[in-house]
Amino acid sequence: MSMEYGYLRRKSWFVLGLALCMMLAAATAPDYLAAQDNGADAPAADAAAEKAPPNAENGDATGPKKQSTFMWLVECSGFIGFVILLLSIYFVSTVARLFWEMRIDVAAPPDVVVQCEGMLETRNFKGIYGLVKDDDSFFSRLLTAGITELPNGLAEAREAMERLGEAITTEMEKKISMLAVLGTLGPMIGLLGTLKGMIAAFIVIGQSDQQVKASEVAGALSEALVLTFEGVALAVPSIYFYALFRNRVMYISSSVILTADQFLRHFSHASRAKASAAAPAKPAN
Repeated sequence: MSMEYGYLRRKSWFVLGLALCMMLAAATAPDYLAAQDNGADAPAADAAAEKAPPNAENGDATGPKKQSTFMWLVECSGFIGFVILLLSIYFVSTVARLFWEMRIDVAAPPDVVVQCEGMLETRNFKGIYGLVKDDDSFFSRLLTAGITELPNGLAEAREAMERLGEAITTEMEKKISMLAVLGTLGPMIGLLGTLKGMIAAFIVIGQSDQQVKASEVAGALSEALVLTFEGVALAVPSIYFYALFRNRVMYISSSVILTADQFLRHFSHASRAKASAAAPAKPAN
């Protein structure tokens, strides 16, 4: 059930990222760009089109066709841009999921900590163990390992907690490692698009015997620059959020381990005090 729940949760975050990207695309759709010029005398043709009277049948003035910014970006990006779009959706969903999971309240739920402290005051040690065993938070997992090893001594219990804390910290770092991969992979994919666009531009120049078609060269260069921009636009926030969440992982790990260690020492002292009080007094000779 836990694996199925984790899969559904990751899928829901991915759908959320896709919805955010679609909303961003819809927001940029109303912007327009003029179509590319098709000849050397394009300015004269534009001037003539402005002076031309509106069409009597449809009421529109004859002029150059216009294209939305979004559709122009789609045409320039091509398949490589589609790959960057998928990575961007994954990036948005991952960042949203990490913001929800990488919180101190999730790692050490305040209600669990308060209940543990309250039961410790009443010397309800079995209740504490049952509470933390049923909870899956960072704090509860550490405390469960420490209480389990406590009969072997406080030093052994603290060492067990330290080992488990390092393992959980590694799991948390593994979750944010893909942000570093995206930060490295984004410029590489953009560079691939740059090379593709530059090759296309030089092919147009090399195959032109008399006059180079400026529109075709400009289209190839536009593809190269757009893909470079998209790759860098993916890499910059990925590197930033990787550093942000890495610092957050270190803060959460150190805070929760310290809190669990302090509680375990209080638990050990209280259990020994209770055992000493419950031990029968030796009769005097």
